[in-house]
Amino acid sequence: MATYLKETYMISITRACKVIRLPKSMFYYQSVKDDTEVINKLLEMVVLRPREGQDKVYQRLRLEGYSWNKKRVRRIYLKLGLNLRRKTKKRIPARVKEPLVQMVRPNQTWSMDFMSDALENGRRFRVLNVIDDFNRKAVTVEAEFTFPSFGVIQCLKRAFEEQGKPSKIRVDNGPEFTSLEFSEWCRVQEIELHYIQPGKPMQNGYIERFNRTFRQDVLDAHLFSGIDQVRHIAEQWMDDYNYTRPHEALGGITPHQAEAKFSSKQACLDEKTSYSKQNKVHLNSV
Repeated sequence: MATYLKETYMISITRACKVIRLPKSMFYYQSVKDDTEVINKLLEMVVLRPREGQDKVYQRLRLEGYSWNKKRVRRIYLKLGLNLRRKTKKRIPARVKEPLVQMVRPNQTWSMDFMSDALENGRRFRVLNVIDDFNRKAVTVEAEFTFPSFGVIQCLKRAFEEQGKPSKIRVDNGPEFTSLEFSEWCRVQEIELHYIQPGKPMQNGYIERFNRTFRQDVLDAHLFSGIDQVRHIAEQWMDDYNYTRPHEALGGITPHQAEAKFSSKQACLDEKTSYSKQNKVHLNSV
């Protein structure tokens, strides 16, 4: 205040201090306390244990042999703003990069991801897309307003009844996929979960390519009035995608034709194996 009066009204410090009744010695007072050590120690402890408050920090300081009193610790604690709620980042385990390879059979690996959009009234909804990496078949496309991990589990259960169970599912690090409930359910089902590295969506390139097509053909092409309309259009599009739309990655055939081709080839191999075994038994008997 004294500095403000001096600079604004061009008066001396002595007169400014008299106006606001501030002792001149207090104006020139400079603290000789050095709180650098306390500040560094508090910041170090907060980084290591972000959930602990002031009292717990002070107790730890005492146990470690520091003699700073509680008032000093509290003053610096508040000055640093450590009494405010701190957001802690959820630590994600290290993810291993796995190259995208062409699968050799159905239900070997599924890819799964979420998309989001809004209805005509502005209400947001989410779409869960699941495809089979072998023939890019759309296993399921389900739209809901909310999609917790329990909803993902129920969606996969219905898909298992129609398509069978995969050996592995590739997902990103979304909270629905990293939840304990979902990971434990996959462990019980003997399904391996492969998480891509954070910030590397192309490690899940098959589903990303599928999402692009789905957004262009469905989400960006329609203005939805309700969630039921989203489900109806998505179901019609999925039938076209699986049964009539040719895929360059499959040599110009549909996912359904690729699956039928594999089944026919597998049947021939099984027939040859069976015939070979019968001849071997016959020769041994002779």
